[in-house]
Amino acid sequence: MGGAEELIRKAVRALDERLGSAPLLKKTLRYVFPDHWSFMLGEIALYCFVFLVASGIYLTFFFKPSLQHVIYHGTYAPLRGTEMTKAYESTLQISFSVKAGLLIRQAHHWAANVFVAAIVLHLMRIFFTGAFRKPRDINMWVGLTMLGLAIFEGYAGYSLADDLLSGMGLAIGYSVLVSIPVAGAWLAALAWGGPFPGGEVFIGRLYIVHVLIVPLAIATLLAIHLAIIVRQKHTDFRGPGRTERNVVGTPLWPSYAFRSLGLMLGVAAVLFLLGGLFQINPVWLWGPYRPDLATNGAQPDWYIGWLIGALRLMPPLEIHVFGYTLVPNPFFGGALFPLVVFGFLYAWPAIERRKTGDRLRHELLDRPRDNPWRTAVGAAFFTWVWLVFVAGSLDQAVVHLQLSYVQQIWIFRIAVIVLPVIVFFVTRAICRDLQRSDLHPLDRRPKRVRRGPSGGFETIED
Repeated sequence: MGGAEELIRKAVRALDERLGSAPLLKKTLRYVFPDHWSFMLGEIALYCFVFLVASGIYLTFFFKPSLQHVIYHGTYAPLRGTEMTKAYESTLQISFSVKAGLLIRQAHHWAANVFVAAIVLHLMRIFFTGAFRKPRDINMWVGLTMLGLAIFEGYAGYSLADDLLSGMGLAIGYSVLVSIPVAGAWLAALAWGGPFPGGEVFIGRLYIVHVLIVPLAIATLLAIHLAIIVRQKHTDFRGPGRTERNVVGTPLWPSYAFRSLGLMLGVAAVLFLLGGLFQINPVWLWGPYRPDLATNGAQPDWYIGWLIGALRLMPPLEIHVFGYTLVPNPFFGGALFPLVVFGFLYAWPAIERRKTGDRLRHELLDRPRDNPWRTAVGAAFFTWVWLVFVAGSLDQAVVHLQLSYVQQIWIFRIAVIVLPVIVFFVTRAICRDLQRSDLHPLDRRPKRVRRGPSGGFETIED
């Protein structure tokens, strides 16, 4: 260990002699990170992105973004002699012929799912603890933009394979884009290069968007996000020694650096285990995409489920003007619903600031119970989105549970209106009760209140 420390000192001394970097390095190495576990959610998302870039580079060596048709003569016997595109053929080759191809491809796919999940959980922590308050509202907007790009990036990624499932997903995406009033047809023609399913122009554009444009955009936003955090310092939960002027925790070097390195290796290990042990998106079972074919029982990645659910729950409503369809039905579930969800989240810092009149700078976080109104609104909002998300799997219930699809649709249409209201009032009541008792929500040990010699009251456990 002594030799390593001496090597680090020499390296730092050499840099300082040439760049005068010692003060900056000293300040950087002493940067303090809070110790609460929930702050790791953002790091998990960061390391998933790094994993996605590394595994994606490997896959680009073997994937062919072409819709030129060929006859398959590869390793997978059930599809031999089948006409397919080079994109689908290369995906099969990666899965069955390239060394570690299936492992890397599945781990890459799992990483996309975990990446979005980590961002969503991180966002929920930001929302329920009030970490978006001044001066961090801008950083919340940066994170929300990253979430939107991550969802689109995942959709673009699994659409490249040109299997039956991805082709159906692209058909839905095309329908939603066309449904945008006035500009929809032009936008779809611009993206696809013509009517669906498009051609070589479309898959070439989609490939560049997936492997270059969106990753660069996410990397830029990540850099901005981290720079703002370093500039503003981390928030922290209230506790002994914590004030609005300090951060209590672990310095970057050496403790937090090794902890973060361990987390990075742990994330990579879990993703490789998922890729090796749990099958995901077996494209060879779906077969190549053909516009005249469809399949049931197959589902897109989880982060698209809420959009599929919105399309299913939307009543057959369209807006017609002078005999022309101004707003087709897919617009409401496929475009308006996500706009409402993201619009609400973007606007929330301003909504809360206007309602509370709180324009102060905040460095300490709230417990969810500390702001019952915010927690109740958030619980109701996420319940609403979750119900729409669950509705995306109604066809699975039809196939596996033999439940009536029409009855399910009506149950969920009622639930998305009634249940969030119930959740709002129940959550607000629970928060107020926890405020009065100051108990941990999972602590149900019996307690008694005793009056002390000084006249004050204290709670004691039985």
